[in-house]
Amino acid sequence: MADNQKAHQPDRLSVECEVVDGVRVVTVRGEIDHDVKDILGEALLFADGSLAPQRIVVDVSGVTFMDSSGINVFVAAYQQVSDVQGWLRIAGAQESVLRVLTLVGVDAFIPCHPTVEHALNA
Repeated sequence: MADNQKAHQPDRLSVECEVVDGVRVVTVRGEIDHDVKDILGEALLFADGSLAPQRIVVDVSGVTFMDSSGINVFVAAYQQVSDVQGWLRIAGAQESVLRVLTLVGVDAFIPCHPTVEHALNA
């Protein structure tokens, strides 16, 4: 069941969240850039001090473009879950998005999996 669902700027970015076996699965579709980074950040980060999810899988199979703004959100989320001995995994990255993640070295500390199922079972 969805615990949170957002569809801001549907032509640019949509973010849907659900919990699967205690893991927060965030499904992202569209383009991740400076203009919409806060939408992704709201789904992954808890700046208000509330309890952050310890385990997150981000399904980016529907992401067609990502710049450094997305990288920054992923790094911040990784740091937050690491602080509570949790983990963050990325699933389904298209070739162009995976290239960005690899180029900047994010894949060295945030595991990238081909599917959500792989990420959940890793």
